[in-house]
Amino acid sequence: MVLLKKYISHSNQIKIIKKCQQLGCGPGGFYQPSYQEGAKLHLHMMCLGKNWDPEMRSYGDRRSIDNACPPGIPVEFKELVEDAIRDSHVFMKDDMKLSNVEEVLPVMSPDICIVNFYTESGKLGLHQDRDETRESLRLGLPVVSFSIGDSAEFLYGDSRDPDMAHKVVLKSGDVLIFGGESRHIFHGVPCITRNSAPSSLVEESNLLPGRLNLTFRKY
Repeated sequence: MVLLKKYISHSNQIKIIKKCQQLGCGPGGFYQPSYQEGAKLHLHMMCLGKNWDPEMRSYGDRRSIDNACPPGIPVEFKELVEDAIRDSHVFMKDDMKLSNVEEVLPVMSPDICIVNFYTESGKLGLHQDRDETRESLRLGLPVVSFSIGDSAEFLYGDSRDPDMAHKVVLKSGDVLIFGGESRHIFHGVPCITRNSAPSSLVEESNLLPGRLNLTFRKY
């Protein structure tokens, strides 16, 4: 796992927000997922590249609620992901003195992105990201997570027990990457810190109160 603090510049955060606002209002945009028994997730979601169904835990080309095709991943988003992985490799070589960085944290160009918007009461229980292809999981291709807006507590660990999990606060502009041996960690968001987003970011982007989180992966 690598955490790049304040990695996404202010200007790029605004670009990401505005692009997500644009895509989120169109076909395949934001919706609140629910389960057959009626329970709803405590967030709004939009998928890019492929649709992920949280109830079926599988990917498809269309989503069942409206038969909409997910928008594609913007090129500039992919470039930021690839830059973050490259800069992680530089850190691992220079500070951790690792020579086999691509074995520890494999290179990945994303073709899937799940965009979650957490309101001030939003949360997500501990889970694993394990619905990608067997080959992607076998290679340990990383998940790359962008945090924008309000800060969030992020739990991670080797089990689904929140009492055993480690905690870190993810702030606006942070990038978290987990791949290789960390690819199957349990992780979740127990709470959002209200009114913690940079005021200038909110004013310039008209971001609603809450946290925008983009997680990229390779199908």
